[in-house]
Amino acid sequence: MSEHVLPAEEPIRFVAPIIQDNPTGWGPCEMPEQFRDMPYQPFSKGDRLGKISDWTVVQDKKYQNKYASQFGAGSSYAYFHDEDESTFHLVDSTREQKPPYQRGRARGQRSRGARGARTPGGMTTLNKQRDRKLGKRWGPRGAPMKIRDASVTVRPTWVTIEDMDFPRLAKLSLPGIKEGEDIVCSGTLEYYDKGYDRVNVKHEKPLQRIDRIFHTVTTTDDPVIRRLSKTTGTVYATDAILATIMCCTRSNYSWDIVIEKIGDKLFLDKRDNTEFDLLTVNETSVEPPADDGNSINSPRNLALEATFINHNFSQQVLKSGPNEPKYKFPEANPFVSEEEEGEVASVGYRYRKWNLNNGVVLVARCEHDAVMQGPQNETQFLSIKALNEWDSKLANGVEWRQKLDTQRGAVLANELRNNSCKLAKWTVQALLAGSDQIKFGYVSRAQVRDNSRHVILGTQQFKPHEFAAQINLSMDNAWGILRCIIDICMKQKDGKYLIMKDPNKPLIRLYDIPDNTFESDGSEESGDEPADTPFAPLYSYGNNKRI
Repeated sequence: MSEHVLPAEEPIRFVAPIIQDNPTGWGPCEMPEQFRDMPYQPFSKGDRLGKISDWTVVQDKKYQNKYASQFGAGSSYAYFHDEDESTFHLVDSTREQKPPYQRGRARGQRSRGARGARTPGGMTTLNKQRDRKLGKRWGPRGAPMKIRDASVTVRPTWVTIEDMDFPRLAKLSLPGIKEGEDIVCSGTLEYYDKGYDRVNVKHEKPLQRIDRIFHTVTTTDDPVIRRLSKTTGTVYATDAILATIMCCTRSNYSWDIVIEKIGDKLFLDKRDNTEFDLLTVNETSVEPPADDGNSINSPRNLALEATFINHNFSQQVLKSGPNEPKYKFPEANPFVSEEEEGEVASVGYRYRKWNLNNGVVLVARCEHDAVMQGPQNETQFLSIKALNEWDSKLANGVEWRQKLDTQRGAVLANELRNNSCKLAKWTVQALLAGSDQIKFGYVSRAQVRDNSRHVILGTQQFKPHEFAAQINLSMDNAWGILRCIIDICMKQKDGKYLIMKDPNKPLIRLYDIPDNTFESDGSEESGDEPADTPFAPLYSYGNNKRI
């Protein structure tokens, strides 16, 4: 029998653990290597990571949570399903922003989300933090800034000459420009019917549709300016073009003006087939109209409606009977031709010149809308314009039918806030033309959802100089802006240039454009109004000779 010999057992070795010595305290000194890049994530939202022990005898009630975990709940244990993830959307349950006239009602009432109370959806705080980070991209009241389209597409061949920002333009001043001197006066004006001064909310009058021709001829198509350019002046424009440049710092919407330099002369023109002559609505409002082309309250449809109202109102308030007296300037209207159908609107043209110093002489065509007898039976020239109400709730305005007779100042102040640029341009045009009075009409929709029927609720009259002071319009600054642009253009070589208001920034740009620009693309940038709108018969742009 053989013996089974057991192998000799090896001695067991003791491996001493690595102990981190902390001579100045207790606990580990550094992160173990195997845990260095491992993130901490509590499995349960209720888990807290605090100190191992605490010998604080007195518990501080003010800081009961000072040893609680500072690690927020993460998404390491969150469940995602690949098929459903693409269709999953968070619902933003933030409160709907109330208009200003409703905000005062909730004063004194505490919101349910105050003092750490639970807010529905849990998204409010996150949205506010995100809004602060993206503050530059967000407009007032947390609404995203609206990206507007430029009035003309900038082409790669155009060369940017200079950017002029509004803060710099607002500091310009050219004092001491005297009243314009009349060179040629033409046209026929009708007398204002003072019975419309007695119109009020209780005795409103429906706005009538008056089919008359309104000429909107640009500078270089004006035969009188062509004639005067041979002997008088160095810069030529119309009052509408000058007012647009002079009031550019108040504008938000994009616009453009073509400038041609020939020798030592500048011609300021508007492009053919554009909406340059349409009146903007609530352009300077905190919440301008939404750009929805199908809505009657879109910016373009409101502009068409405002222009329609302005033209009809300016002719309805006149004594236009066949036996009524008329005021005739020495020369006839230069734009009336024999083949034109219908009656020409009451208009008087004053071709005036201004000396802007340093050899710059401005010649411009200015307009009057009517005349009336003054207190001393003198003839006073009028500029007649219409303010229109479309929807006071959407426009964050005051209800005209409630406030116009008793608080007309509040109504006008609201219009000055929402239509600062339009009112300033009207005032500049009245000052350039030398109008004695500027007459405003308050015209509102008969029904809020019908943009084809309107009523006249009242009128108001101002002296242009006094109204300019009331709306903080400085003609010294207006002349300074114009002179600055003229000086920049005069330094350029002969050719064609374009000045455009940036659609989304408070600045204007001057471009050097090829000489043949805009000559063959009229059909591409046509501004013709579709025939299915209530204003189609009035707005036939054609070659922009008339509206």
